[in-house]
Amino acid sequence: MDSGNLTVGEVAGEAGVAPSAVRFYERYGVVEAGRSGINHRVFDRSAACRIKVAKLAQGVGLTVREIADLFADLPPDPGPEDWAEIARRLVTEAERRVTELRGYLAEIASGDRLCEAGRLRD
Repeated sequence: MDSGNLTVGEVAGEAGVAPSAVRFYERYGVVEAGRSGINHRVFDRSAACRIKVAKLAQGVGLTVREIADLFADLPPDPGPEDWAEIARRLVTEAERRVTELRGYLAEIASGDRLCEAGRLRD
């Protein structure tokens, strides 16, 4: 197989995921596949990297659709500066979510009742 065209199994191996995960990420637009002459999926070299970064983004709390949107502006063969921009955006989003979580924790730990039965009625 051409070094620029990877099979589902090769991408899975490089990304450290199951082949079904590669197909999952393809279904949601995180990675794109072409077709070989015998109609098998083939991926470019960036597919494994995209999946690795997608897994990090999921750890931050992004949905697969949000990750696909994040990757939408990436060129077909992203360079270091492209990945640096993705990293910057992920850090910003992670920090935003941490700030939001701290607010929730403060509310939970405040000692106030979280829910009073009488307040639920109109």
